[in-house]
Amino acid sequence: MATIYTPKQQRVLLIVSLIVIAGFILVGLRQYTVALLGSGIIYVIFRPWFTALVHKRKWNRLLVTILLILFSVVVIIMPFLALSLLLINRIQYYSQHTEQILQLIDKLEKATGIQLTNQANIKNLVQQGAGFASRQFPSILSGTLDVVISLGLLYVGLYFIFMEEEKFLKGLRKYLPFENDTLNQLGEDLKNMVNANILGQALVSLVQAVLTGATLWIFGVPDAAFWGTVAFFFAFIPILGTPIVWAPAGIIMLSQGEIGSGIGILAVGAVVIINVDNLLRVMLAKRMGDVHPFVTLTGIVLGVPVFGILGLVIGPLLLSYFMVLFQVFERQNRKLRLEGEREQEKLEQKAKRSV
Repeated sequence: MATIYTPKQQRVLLIVSLIVIAGFILVGLRQYTVALLGSGIIYVIFRPWFTALVHKRKWNRLLVTILLILFSVVVIIMPFLALSLLLINRIQYYSQHTEQILQLIDKLEKATGIQLTNQANIKNLVQQGAGFASRQFPSILSGTLDVVISLGLLYVGLYFIFMEEEKFLKGLRKYLPFENDTLNQLGEDLKNMVNANILGQALVSLVQAVLTGATLWIFGVPDAAFWGTVAFFFAFIPILGTPIVWAPAGIIMLSQGEIGSGIGILAVGAVVIINVDNLLRVMLAKRMGDVHPFVTLTGIVLGVPVFGILGLVIGPLLLSYFMVLFQVFERQNRKLRLEGEREQEKLEQKAKRSV
């Protein structure tokens, strides 16, 4: 029986069907998008090791895949969950014991002579801020199933990417609308972006967090480990970063009469921690690629509301990907324009010869 659709209509309906089905899939998996993105990100991070061990040294592919997965769990997942849980517990504690924060703010107001706001507003702001911060982290108590499913999807995806790497890369080359040279350049650009946004930024944040926590501990600030953890996450934010942590700590110590400790914290922060940050960023930019602070800041603003605390790295990464794809689009248009100009010149020369 003949179809009622023309070939053109069939093609349009096929494309519409694919888009609609893909939309349903994305909507259904929207809360696990981070896990699917994480598979690709971890693959890019560990691909050099995988290539060296499997393709060059001819190690068993399954063994290398399992070792890399276990390594990523120990080095990436477990520390992040531990930091998150530590931060959640302390945030919940301070939200329930706002009198400690109110006392510190009262001392700060007396020391500076500046009236910030009334205590009721401060208490409300602290509770709202604590609630917002808690929602950005994976909660073992309220979201165990979601965390397990997300990690399961992440590592199942990573397993199949490693085990079927050739098919995966071939599929990308087949379905992505780019030429081979463009795909190679795109892959290199994306690798640099991953290294700069994740490896580089995480290393800088870790060093700053350790320095901040150690400084606060040396000068007698309570909960130095907690504030060092806070500094780790704040360090992802350009310009502001760790001064959000150590500057108020120094001022509070001054307001309590601890002049030496307060000056010491502010001096170490301004002279050591900030300069170490700048030095590390310059060194890593040469090795891993550089990302403009405005891109990072904009990516964080976009990423945190969508992806939670992981938006600190995923937001800038997606924005960087957009910029890379835009550069690819620009290169392709330039290439097409040059080819068109050459073709036009050939036609003009041919017309002149015929005359």
